[in-house]
Amino acid sequence: MSVKPARIVLSLALLALAALYATLYHDDPRRLAAVLVFVLPPLLLALAVPRGGQAPFWAGVLALFWFSHGVMAAWSEPAQRLPHVLEIGLALLVIGAASGPGLRARRQARRAQR
Repeated sequence: MSVKPARIVLSLALLALAALYATLYHDDPRRLAAVLVFVLPPLLLALAVPRGGQAPFWAGVLALFWFSHGVMAAWSEPAQRLPHVLEIGLALLVIGAASGPGLRARRQARRAQR
C-alpha cells in the first residue's frame, strides 16, 4: 500500500500540531482536559490519515477550529503569540494538505471537459 505525499504531509502536520499542544498545555492545571481536547484529536487523526477514509476530511474540518483558536489566543495572549502563530500556520498546512488532492482532482476534471 502506497501512501500519497499529501497524506504524509497531512500526518506530519497533525503530529506537529499535537506536539505543539502537548508543549503548550504541559503545565496547565486542567492538563487531562487539555490532552483530551487538544492533543488527542490531531494525534488520532495523524494515525488514521494514511489509511484513508474520512480522516483527511475531518482533519480539515477540525483545522478550522484550530485556526480560530490560534487567532484568538495570539490576539488575547501577546506573551504567548509565537506558539499560537505556529498553531495558525500548522492549521493552515492541515487545511491545505487535506484539501489539495480534491482541488487537484476538480481542476483535472474541468480540464478534461474542455
